[in-house]
Amino acid sequence: MKIFFIIPLLVAFLVGSTILPTFAETIKQTMEGGMDIEISYPDSVIIGRDFAISILVKNNGWEEKEQVSVQFNPDDAIIPLGKNEVLIESITEGGSYGDTINFQVSKNASIGQHFLNLEYSQILLENNEKPRKATNTNIALPINVKEQPKVDIHTITPESIFAQAEFPFTVEIVSQDIDLKNVKIEIVPPKDIEFRGETLHTFSSIQKNNPLSITSRIITPPEEIQTEYKIPFQIIVSYENDLGEHNEDSKTISLVLRPRTFMELTTDGGIWIGDFFIAPYVSVGTIIGIPAGAILTLIIRRKTQTPKKRKAKKK
Repeated sequence: MKIFFIIPLLVAFLVGSTILPTFAETIKQTMEGGMDIEISYPDSVIIGRDFAISILVKNNGWEEKEQVSVQFNPDDAIIPLGKNEVLIESITEGGSYGDTINFQVSKNASIGQHFLNLEYSQILLENNEKPRKATNTNIALPINVKEQPKVDIHTITPESIFAQAEFPFTVEIVSQDIDLKNVKIEIVPPKDIEFRGETLHTFSSIQKNNPLSITSRIITPPEEIQTEYKIPFQIIVSYENDLGEHNEDSKTISLVLRPRTFMELTTDGGIWIGDFFIAPYVSVGTIIGIPAGAILTLIIRRKTQTPKKRKAKKK
């Protein structure tokens, strides 16, 4: 008898996994006579997509239950795909039964939280002989309806940049709703700006809620400018969604390219003081940096001031 109940449970799990492999929320309640019900459902769904809710009931009491049913009463936003009720004729002591109900989110559903109502009903056989009056329990499942899945593109850059320097440029990609496949990330800089690193990155997949970061470096023009102006950078992300459809998202940001002030700190630890640049290195001792112009001056001065060797006088 117990094997009979295990087989439908296994089938329900396999069927449910083809639509919704994992569940985000689970409700457990104990009904009259030690009857436990477990409902697993997603906490959020996407407009136009299918999802599944799994039901598992188990008789942990010693009395048999009859006419056990779980009936869903959804609103117009959630549409059952086929049946909307689980009906079990009887469950003996220690028996269990599982099933899956499939739904679709209407394309006209409003964004936000909806409640999927269900009614649980059972008849307890007192002393396994006399049927009691049917008991009913109402349960509401809160489900958040979201728009079509989108990819969030975040950038981490300096507020402003200046000529003759390098600056970090970080792009972070996050998919909050689904896993992505065949992902391409392209960074399109202005014509007068170069990049140290690749501007096109490809990935076989990006997992849901697993941020992916890419850091490159902006190389600004060597010519000084007199007035500040904004320069645009475009980030284009193309990918395949969980339905195999090709999608593309993009974002454009603007950085301020401005004249260099008298003293500037670079991101790699260097310092501009006027036209002199203090290199970001540490040598033996306490020397932190030497202006590049000063190094060249020392070399020239050393060559011009080197004393000539005296010739030995012959006796």
